[in-house]
Amino acid sequence: MENNTPKILIVDDEQSIRTLLEYNLIQAGYETVMAIDGEEAIEKVEQEKPDLILLDLMIPKIDGIEVCKLLRKRHINIPIIMLTAKSEELDKVLGLEIGADDYMTKPFSPREVMARVKAVLRRTTNISDGDQTIDTLTSGPIKIYLEQYEAYLSEEKLEFTPKEFELLVYFVRNKNRVLSRDALLSAVWNYDFAGDTRIVDVHVSHLRDKIEENTRKPQYIKTVRGIGYKFEEMTS
Repeated sequence: MENNTPKILIVDDEQSIRTLLEYNLIQAGYETVMAIDGEEAIEKVEQEKPDLILLDLMIPKIDGIEVCKLLRKRHINIPIIMLTAKSEELDKVLGLEIGADDYMTKPFSPREVMARVKAVLRRTTNISDGDQTIDTLTSGPIKIYLEQYEAYLSEEKLEFTPKEFELLVYFVRNKNRVLSRDALLSAVWNYDFAGDTRIVDVHVSHLRDKIEENTRKPQYIKTVRGIGYKFEEMTS
């Protein structure tokens, strides 16, 4: 019988953190796998094929930033929530820029962890909700295949992290509408609490790098000063 229980890889060298996360994830119905350093994390990703990774920034052998870089370089797009004891903006932004989907600063509450995990894993149903009879979205030369989690620009396949893909889907579904950062944070990250809208800016920057010919003069994702962004429909 196929096991549909989501599997979470917990990567942290502090036993107390691993125990706290494992207990709460199991109570919430998830399966867990553990790693205590970066090398073991990469091995577990290849062996266990987790659905999501909780990745501490400061771990032995290979740190969390390098683990994230290596996975993304290998086109392993498993969602990653970065855990860090540091609160500096630089650390948060760096984690997002190299491919993490979200971050949490220690100390965090079990309730917040569960909310973030649920929000990230919910992306599959969110992408299909409202499009039960539609499996393809298009906007000019951009074509998105929802079932396959694939997107193409002028027939060239694009490489996205799961959260970048979900953000692109939301933009295309709401093309030509001005969307605030808070609205994007709520819709794409599914936060039921106040979040950091810098997450939105970083992911928009990533999308522009992949779909815009000139990121300084974007054709698709336009900045609406003081509000947020607008994805403009392209006719060719």
